[in-house]
Amino acid sequence: QVLPVESGGGLVQAGGSLRLSCAASGRTFSSYAMGWFRQAQGKERECVAAITRSGGSTYYADSVKGRFTISRDNAKNAVYLQMNSLKPEDTAVYYCAAQYSSTWYPTSGYDYWGQGTQVTVSS
Repeated sequence: QVLPVESGGGLVQAGGSLRLSCAASGRTFSSYAMGWFRQAQGKERECVAAITRSGGSTYYADSVKGRFTISRDNAKNAVYLQMNSLKPEDTAVYYCAAQYSSTWYPTSGYDYWGQGTQVTVSS
């Protein structure tokens, strides 16, 4: 199993950038597809980006396409979310999650979750 731990959240002005990191313990990190989810207050959790085990394929929610970039470094057991051109509506708790499956389901079916990191975008 893996234990994701997020970092890099904070307060940023609209138009700014943040880079979230997720460090995952475990010796089989490369066996897991990874995803970034977010949950704003009063709203359901949504997948904003996901990446396959090798990093060869990615998924982005329409709301973040062209602004967010997901990447991973299997040698470092880490996955990242570069967030540019941030908007107040990006304010949420962001979660990193790991999926162990032979078939990639970008937006569902994740097995392990981090505790989350708060991202607040001021207008």
